[in-house]
Amino acid sequence: MKTVELGTLEVQVPSNEGSGDGVHRDLVSALSGTQAGRDRAVAHKTRRVVLASLGVMQDQKAGRKRGLALALAAILLVGLAMGPFFWRIADELIGGELFSDPATQLSLWVGILLCPALLAAALVAGWSRKKP
Repeated sequence: MKTVELGTLEVQVPSNEGSGDGVHRDLVSALSGTQAGRDRAVAHKTRRVVLASLGVMQDQKAGRKRGLALALAAILLVGLAMGPFFWRIADELIGGELFSDPATQLSLWVGILLCPALLAAALVAGWSRKKP
C-alpha cells in the first residue's frame, strides 16, 4: 500500500509495480476533484442536449394542438354551412311535405351526401398532409 497526501486528504492506493504511477495519479486526481472542469463541460453539454430535446417536444405538442383546433374549426364551419339545409329538411317534413318534392330532394342530397363528402375530404387532406 502506498499513501498519497493531497492537501488534508490522505489516500491509500495499492501499489502495483507493473501498472506505473500514471494510473495512481489519475485515480487520486479523480478522487480529489481536479477533473471537475471536464465533468462540468459534460454536464453543460448534456443540459444543452436535454433543453434542445425539450424544445422539439414542445414544438411537436403545439403542432398537434394547432391541428386539433383547425380540425374542430373546420367541422364547425361545415356544420354551420349545412345548417340551413338541415333546417329546411326538418321544416318541410314537419310541415307535411313529401320526400318527392324537388326542394326537399335537393336539400336531402346536399345535406346527406355533400356534408359527409366535405368532412371526408377535409379529413383525408389533413391525414395526407401529416404523412411523410
